[in-house]
Amino acid sequence: MRHRLHLFLLLLAVLWAATEDIFALTYQPADSTTVVNLLKKGVRQPKGENLMLYFANQLLDRPYVGKTLEVNPKEELAVNLRELDCTTLVENVVALVLTTQQQSTRFADFCRNLERIRYRDGRLNGYASRNHYFSEWILSNERQGLVTEVTGHEKDSRGAFYPFVEPQTLQCNYMTNHPNQYPMLKGDEEAQKQIQANEKRINGRTIHYIPRRLLSRSRKELGSIQDGDILAIVTKKAGLDVSHLGIAVWGTDGQLHLLNASQIHKRVILEPLTLAEYMKKHPTQLGVRVIRVNN
Repeated sequence: MRHRLHLFLLLLAVLWAATEDIFALTYQPADSTTVVNLLKKGVRQPKGENLMLYFANQLLDRPYVGKTLEVNPKEELAVNLRELDCTTLVENVVALVLTTQQQSTRFADFCRNLERIRYRDGRLNGYASRNHYFSEWILSNERQGLVTEVTGHEKDSRGAFYPFVEPQTLQCNYMTNHPNQYPMLKGDEEAQKQIQANEKRINGRTIHYIPRRLLSRSRKELGSIQDGDILAIVTKKAGLDVSHLGIAVWGTDGQLHLLNASQIHKRVILEPLTLAEYMKKHPTQLGVRVIRVNN
């Protein structure tokens, strides 16, 4: 009996050690099962496998559902692979890749990586610590050495790095101008002040992106974009930097396509339209930023 009690206490200690750095967690058993099964497949992939594409393809046809992170009165690390939007698709895929790179199949390690990705400098500390604007997301994950924003190599006649030839000066204020659209901001003046401070940290920065007029070019001309890169679609909508996310796929047609959680198709899908055709149907979309997960 004492032996069994000792083993039980040891097991509890191990479980606590595995999860003690996770602030607060919301998930269903199906999520942990899915994560562990995917990680077991991931660590068996051959060396050189494009893990971003591998895991993204494993999530095809999952239903599109928005606001799956807005499920608690206070911020918790929400894990949901049953329902995805464009941001949570990208975050879950990146967390799966990072955990596989660590040769781990543990749900707790996946959760820690998801926390690192989703929150400023990798730590959940309330709603305002979430990287709400994707420019925040990029900067936070670059500081941690997890991703690199691709900026091109060859300068054009204007000194811009081709094909990232269009500038955008960040003026992010949508959340503070529309707090009633965010349940956790509505009526919370302190959270609104924190979000406004976050906006000020990134505002005034100038980034460069590939304009949509160039996105029909060949793979050779758009060599800065690789299969599995994260594509952040730059928007001209006032107060925002990015309006949609997806994962780059060079199709058999030689054209660039977007694997994304699509509100239009209501599921995770490899968009049949080329990215150039897709963006023509969305006039507020200006072009793409390119982010690559580090090996």
